[in-house]
Amino acid sequence: MIKAFDPCHEYEQHAREIDAAIGRVLHSGHVILGPEVEAFEREFAAFVGAGQAVGVKSGTDALLVALRALEIGPQDEVITVANTAVPTVAAIRAAGAVPRFVDVDPQTLLIDLDQLESSIGPATKCIMPVHLYGNPVDMQPLMHMARARGLAVIADCAQAHGARIDGRHVGTMADIGCFSFYPTKNLGAFGDAGICTTNDARLAAQMRRIRMYGFDGDRIAHCEGICSRLDELQAAILRVKLAHLEEALGVRQRLAAEYSRLLANSDFVLPVTTKRGTHAFHQFVVRTAFREAVVDELQRAGIAYGIHYPTPVHLMPAYDWLGYERGDLPVTESAAQQVLSLPLHGGLSGSDVARVAGTLISALPVGA
Repeated sequence: MIKAFDPCHEYEQHAREIDAAIGRVLHSGHVILGPEVEAFEREFAAFVGAGQAVGVKSGTDALLVALRALEIGPQDEVITVANTAVPTVAAIRAAGAVPRFVDVDPQTLLIDLDQLESSIGPATKCIMPVHLYGNPVDMQPLMHMARARGLAVIADCAQAHGARIDGRHVGTMADIGCFSFYPTKNLGAFGDAGICTTNDARLAAQMRRIRMYGFDGDRIAHCEGICSRLDELQAAILRVKLAHLEEALGVRQRLAAEYSRLLANSDFVLPVTTKRGTHAFHQFVVRTAFREAVVDELQRAGIAYGIHYPTPVHLMPAYDWLGYERGDLPVTESAAQQVLSLPLHGGLSGSDVARVAGTLISALPVGA
């Protein structure tokens, strides 16, 4: 069996360090927002090159805390994409704001900047680009567009640990970058965890208040906040894994390069990296019009896979009230019928990648 994700392998790689970190927390007497969280915030900020980092309970909460820190709420519109995980939109709704969707570029499947400008309306207050699969959105023109119109930008970096444009990490290119440490991510906790990064000290201070009931070093609510605290245990584990993240990213990129080489002459549409971008390869996603046949063959071969994502958010029943209909986002909808995520993690061998690639090629109908 070739797994799509292997948490046991991740643990076994660094078991001694992780066990020591857990023991350190258990003997410290600090379990919530203590020295491990403070240290991880500093270390993660340094990794992305940001001035500040604020640990929170999850990636979804990171987006919500960011929205609230920027005072985006009821009736405000936030432009984003529909080929994303539901949490992107769930966070917008939790803030009381309204999501407005833009179609994606047919090559990269990232927000189509040519359509973005015409989608900005009088109620637009924020743009939320999604660095899907670890492929960075071209942030320079997006930020220029936002600044010219006085719009906030919150980057959904949940899949983008290690993604860069011109060598600059995407976690530093928006007003706030929001990361998830869900276990499957390039940097994953052993549970839920998230973080917000920013170069604005004022925003960082406000996010620290919001994550803890609005407290400001006291037990008084200075603003309306929530409970979204990063646990000491998760922070300690993440500190261990962060120290090895560049090496892990290198492994993912080498495996992705091998997939690209083996599938280069096939009829699969392969990932296209943003111009000037460094892809973090949270997922290696191919596209095919014969996905059902390919999936059947993968299942017979004992190869796990993913589909990220089979139903665009704008077509989900919970969001019918937004008024979108099938056909409104044609590129997004077409991609949802074709995308297929291949196994990609540090536990894969070169022979595993060759077996996956061979199975994919053999699954295509003759003449396809």
